[in-house]
Amino acid sequence: MATFGDLQRIALALPETTERLSYGTPAFFAGKILFTRLREDRETIVLKMPFAERDAVMAREPEFFFITDHYLEYEMVCAHLERLTEARLADELRKSWWNAATPKLRRLLEA
Repeated sequence: MATFGDLQRIALALPETTERLSYGTPAFFAGKILFTRLREDRETIVLKMPFAERDAVMAREPEFFFITDHYLEYEMVCAHLERLTEARLADELRKSWWNAATPKLRRLLEA
């Protein structure tokens, strides 16, 4: 079961990541672009994900991933933090960071 502490530690280890507030909750940015945040319920996170991938992952793993009306028009997906293992959270955060990062930032992760 992953925790916010896990999310914070993993996210901040990614290149050029900063933490600030979004909608009053902790959020993490790859450069200037949001890649994940803790939602107001403090149990759900939001991840940056292309629409096609989002639809596929929600269909394949509805126990982990879902969408709210607010995010219908955004390339974002919601995930139940407490249902993810720490390893799965790390994998999803890396993908989300990659989806938000500029090509210059991506080169930092590849190095």
